[in-house]
Amino acid sequence: MNHPGQIGNGYAPVLDCHTCHIAVKFAEILTKIDRRSGKELEKEPKFLKNGDAGMIKMLPTKPMVVETFSEYPPLGRFAVRDMRQTVAVGVIKNVEKKDPSGAKVTKSAAKKGGK
Repeated sequence: MNHPGQIGNGYAPVLDCHTCHIAVKFAEILTKIDRRSGKELEKEPKFLKNGDAGMIKMLPTKPMVVETFSEYPPLGRFAVRDMRQTVAVGVIKNVEKKDPSGAKVTKSAAKKGGK
């Protein structure tokens, strides 16, 4: 991360992933990670500062096409931009897919689809 201050839940930068440039919201900082070893240092930290690495749950403001880095690397890399500069880079570890039609999915339908 390369940010002059600190980043916490609710931070709203622009995510650049392949050709998409979409505003996202940092919904939750899940863990702080050691950049060299990849080991988890702290669960649910309040913020990340310059030089830190972490796992973050991001919510895009519009639907976007992405994949996990392990499934398809070109759609699994991203850059986080703010203040006309790159603030962070990373790879996508997990994707929560939504219904593309925008229709609401009931709990029973979600359970049925998960089997």
